[in-house]
Amino acid sequence: MSKQDQDSLTQGEVYDLLSNARRRFVISYLRDCDEPVELNDLSRDVAAWENDTDVENLTDQQIKRVYVSLYQTHVPKLSESGIVEYDQDSGEVVLTSNVSTLDTYLPDSGGAGRPWQFVYAAIAVVGLAAYAAVSLLPAAFAWVSLAWLGAALMVAFAAVATAHYLYGGPS
Repeated sequence: MSKQDQDSLTQGEVYDLLSNARRRFVISYLRDCDEPVELNDLSRDVAAWENDTDVENLTDQQIKRVYVSLYQTHVPKLSESGIVEYDQDSGEVVLTSNVSTLDTYLPDSGGAGRPWQFVYAAIAVVGLAAYAAVSLLPAAFAWVSLAWLGAALMVAFAAVATAHYLYGGPS
């Protein structure tokens, strides 16, 4: 892959890069690091993650298996795509600014905090309560028309659905 191709990964190339759990973990791990990480250290952390244990509890075989895989396959693939820079002399791996090209294909963690399903559920519960109140206590709510109540609920759902589409993404 030429240097100019690294800045414009296709959707297929991005999905290929992200299709492997080790590569996804490496990218995630490196995003949390402020400086380059040695491949040996990266291998230990990936092995610990895969084996669901602490680094101290890993066997040499577990670490070696991951190291070989990262060294021969995954880090070179990420390096060829321009997502990481790998210095074979120092053994250091670091993310490049090209990692941002992956963000359009990954869920936005910033919008993940907005639980849209609860907003929709709240409108439904309030609407159901309003319909029940108007139906069960007609004297107290004589001023409320069921048609207007239904229209107000539809407007509320439409407003939330529009906000969800514009600001919330698919969550």
